[in-house]
Amino acid sequence: MNNVSPTPGDGPSEEHVIEHETIADVKAERVLLARAIGGWSGVIDSGLPSAVFVTAYVVSGSQLTIALWAAGICAGVLALLRLIRRQGLQQVLAGLVGVGVSAFVAQRTGNAEDFYLPGMLLNVTYGMAFLISILIGWPLIGVVVGFLTGEKFTWRSDVMLRRSYAAASWMWVGVFLGRVVVQGLLYLAVKAWGQDTLWFVFLGIARIALGWPLYLAAAYLTYLVLKGPIAAARERRESV
Repeated sequence: MNNVSPTPGDGPSEEHVIEHETIADVKAERVLLARAIGGWSGVIDSGLPSAVFVTAYVVSGSQLTIALWAAGICAGVLALLRLIRRQGLQQVLAGLVGVGVSAFVAQRTGNAEDFYLPGMLLNVTYGMAFLISILIGWPLIGVVVGFLTGEKFTWRSDVMLRRSYAAASWMWVGVFLGRVVVQGLLYLAVKAWGQDTLWFVFLGIARIALGWPLYLAAAYLTYLVLKGPIAAARERRESV
């Protein structure tokens, strides 16, 4: 039997390998997003209590207690359904805690618009954390991706990759602080013109629209921004 060594043309072509890696990366990204948000049901579970709060407040004739109970019951039912279906509780539990804190603040102040105040303060915290991480040369996106891929902090020795992580982190600064600006202006409008105006409804709509829909868009754009630089950095390491 003749042993014939394979020629370059006998094996998978370079384009096929690249295509295969790209498909694998896309699948990995889908799995990552699914774990992060709990799938599309996670998106619904996290945003529905806020929608119920606004609806109940308007329908009940600005009855804050009724709206708070409606939001809390909604979050509890969603958690119960997840338990029955044996699904992940990450987003539901986060939603329960968020609704609980928001309801406590609104109940204490007696102002329905304060239901959205903890969320705005949380976004300020996230936005400043990302901003500071960029300014000190440790962009948070790089830290997160490094741990997810097992490469830890080796990316810091690659100037091009570090700049890409910084660019992606700037995107998230815009997401978190953008939420604060839009919701903050609507919050001030409610304070100025009252809770029985459309400004309150607009504040609730902004909370939902700037929540998971914006998060998903930013996550996908982050993937697109980092996909090329990460692959290029891998090639540079392999060529050394």
